[in-house]
Amino acid sequence: MLRMAFAGKDLKKVDFGRFLGTGTGATFGPGDTDLTRWAAITVSDAPVSFPKWDAIAERHARIDLEPLVSRGEWAGRNPFRPTGRKTDGMVVALTRARLRPTRALRFWRAVPAVAREVAEAPGLLARFGVGEAPIGWQGTVSVWRSTADLTAFAYRQPEHRAVIARTPADRWYAEELFARFAVRDLTGDRTVLGWIDEELTER
Repeated sequence: MLRMAFAGKDLKKVDFGRFLGTGTGATFGPGDTDLTRWAAITVSDAPVSFPKWDAIAERHARIDLEPLVSRGEWAGRNPFRPTGRKTDGMVVALTRARLRPTRALRFWRAVPAVAREVAEAPGLLARFGVGEAPIGWQGTVSVWRSTADLTAFAYRQPEHRAVIARTPADRWYAEELFARFAVRDLTGDRTVLGWIDEELTER
């Protein structure tokens, strides 16, 4: 945690970057927090590495991504440059939101039902929560076998559709972003990502 407090200097050469804590993504509350796993997201035209972090990590995984779609803002800007391309391969969905403090409790009450749907969704390969703080600045990362699987979950599962419909009226978020990426490469230990497809994990 102390290393995280001074990690910003490792991001000086990237267009955009954040070091993030992680969690299970089940409740979006402090109880989700996983103090053994940390994440970095970076935007750069050149490969990015963190040798000091790799040196102390017991395991690590890396996903190289191409942004396909990105809507909303992160810290007042959209850091991704979406290509609009379509892909038949694996995709990653990233959601990030800054909760309004007065709406947080109502939001957390809606999360468990959606989390159960995600866990059982066909085509889901991995998922975990990310956050810039334990409360209020949070997001999700999920890996899907295909865009069709992600779309089927997002718009056909009743609990998730209900949350999407409630969002404009309930005004949960002071800021929000959704992005979808094509997976260019995936290396390292997939169990770090919470991989749930045993067949692919063994390859």
